[in-house]
Amino acid sequence: MIKTILIDDEALARDIVKHYLKAFPNIEVVAECSDGFEGLKAITQHQPDLIFLDIQMPKISGFEMLELVENRPAVIFTTAFDEYAIKAFEVNAVDYLLKPIEQGRFEQAMQKLPSKLAKGDDSQELLETASLSPAQNNRVVVKNAGVIKIIPVEAINYLEADDDYVKLSTTEGNFQKNKTMSFFEQTLDSTQFIRIHRSYIINLAQVTKIELKEKETYVVLLKSGIWLPVSKTGYVKLKAALGI
Repeated sequence: MIKTILIDDEALARDIVKHYLKAFPNIEVVAECSDGFEGLKAITQHQPDLIFLDIQMPKISGFEMLELVENRPAVIFTTAFDEYAIKAFEVNAVDYLLKPIEQGRFEQAMQKLPSKLAKGDDSQELLETASLSPAQNNRVVVKNAGVIKIIPVEAINYLEADDDYVKLSTTEGNFQKNKTMSFFEQTLDSTQFIRIHRSYIINLAQVTKIELKEKETYVVLLKSGIWLPVSKTGYVKLKAALGI
């Protein structure tokens, strides 16, 4: 049996998928969830082989939820996005069902399932692409000690490279995100966040002072009282951003 979870805030959409799945007796629906928080808990509990995942949901989006899943199951997206936006999904070999879901299209998606399950997870590139969209750039969703936290980008004081992670320093503490510094440099608002060093990106609103430490070597002081190094390239960017 293929264990499946339906994650969609629309009960009707879940009912339609369940109705279509009656034609596939080898698939068992082990849970239904109406938001990403419930979905994450259900995935952890049931370890499904497949999930049907809505993209636009309250609390956290389907993309944000999927980022927090350590061992991702096969994913079939259910979405009201238009077909032009969906092209990125096709390129990344992740199937989707456009709402309202048609039975013929549903059956086509299910025909791809055996090869999808054999191939394993290939959603990372999709997540990177999706995260570049403006809708995803005003907050960062993290999981800390099993608790999901939504961090508005304006609450971030600075970001620091931390091995395979990026550390987000906020007034509420530090959090880790499994992304790269380059990713955040591309996605965060360049008028608000500046990469001052290969290991640091700062929130300009937190800057209180820039000082010369040694010859052509600068440091910046943030409101939190922490000093951070500034590279030569970073100093040029910082001066331009501050208009000095």
